[in-house]
Amino acid sequence: MVFMEKMIALGRKYLFEKTDKTHIQFFRYIFVGGFATVVNAVSLYILTSKLGVYYLVSAAAAFILGIATNYLLSILWVFKSTGKLTKEVLLFAVIGIGGLILNELIMWSLVSGLKLYYMLAWLVATAVVLIWNFSMRKKFVFEGE
Repeated sequence: MVFMEKMIALGRKYLFEKTDKTHIQFFRYIFVGGFATVVNAVSLYILTSKLGVYYLVSAAAAFILGIATNYLLSILWVFKSTGKLTKEVLLFAVIGIGGLILNELIMWSLVSGLKLYYMLAWLVATAVVLIWNFSMRKKFVFEGE
């Protein structure tokens, strides 16, 4: 019974309580990022493969949809808001633009340069941008006060 109570308390801590502990935030950010990544991937695939939009244009549009999803879920579940929403949104967007540029450069390099399939290039870019986004948002958007 004690083990089960500890597991429930641990689950509550990781899933529901507001926290500024980086390891818990990163744990949550993986899920938020995962959902935003699904939004991004599905949008990219539909725009490129089904609607015939050029892959770099599709990647930018899909990235923006993913960023919007990520921001909403991040303020609801991952990070404590500073209460300065205009500043948060602006910084979140600037970091997102940095991630978008990084994403586009990686995809272009891998697709045009190495002739990788665009979805495989997207996976590589997504892994790099995940680390960029989390670290920059934690440092400058939600913990910078």
